[in-house]
Amino acid sequence: MITTKSLRFFELILLFFVLPVLLALPIIKWIKLITVGAALIYVGFLVFNIYKLRLKRPKKPSKKFKSRVLLISVLLLVSGIILIKLYDKSLLFQVVKQKPGLWVTILFIYTFLSVFPQEVIYRKFFYERYQQLFTNKKIFFLLNVSCFALCHLFLKSIPVLIITFIGGCFFAYSYEKEQSITWVSLEHALYGNLIFTLGLGEMLAFPGAA
Repeated sequence: MITTKSLRFFELILLFFVLPVLLALPIIKWIKLITVGAALIYVGFLVFNIYKLRLKRPKKPSKKFKSRVLLISVLLLVSGIILIKLYDKSLLFQVVKQKPGLWVTILFIYTFLSVFPQEVIYRKFFYERYQQLFTNKKIFFLLNVSCFALCHLFLKSIPVLIITFIGGCFFAYSYEKEQSITWVSLEHALYGNLIFTLGLGEMLAFPGAA
């Protein structure tokens, strides 16, 4: 007998494992577009009609959250500058210096049209929809983080998968502690925009200055 739990597991595998692999395969683009579009419509319907996502003023973030985000941002800034100087100095703040208009535009597009939808899907939807299927919270946490990294499989880069896995750990942890899509989205946007600003954005599919 097919149970609701079985259907949820099948749905999880289809949306968060099969779909990312499909997008990474060299198949016709319109097939990918139709598949992604259908998945987004389906998830969007559930998010807004079943799980009642509503934009509202979030509660203040905890001091630990603010301290953690500040520390990670500083470490990311310093390590990014060192890495770029060792690898290729010309990349440092390349887009900011050469195409400031593009830089500002991408900051806005990335934050509102990429980061926020990602966090709604991988935190709000994923936790509301599938958390009850797992009794072990650590396994569920790793599953969420792994699925988040897997959605970047289409970039076909091992470093990107590692970076997004680590980033996913931060975002999932923040969501569990703060229970706020707003704050975790801002954290996600801060790190991603910082990487782009430094000059390392192309590996994450940001446009370059060329």
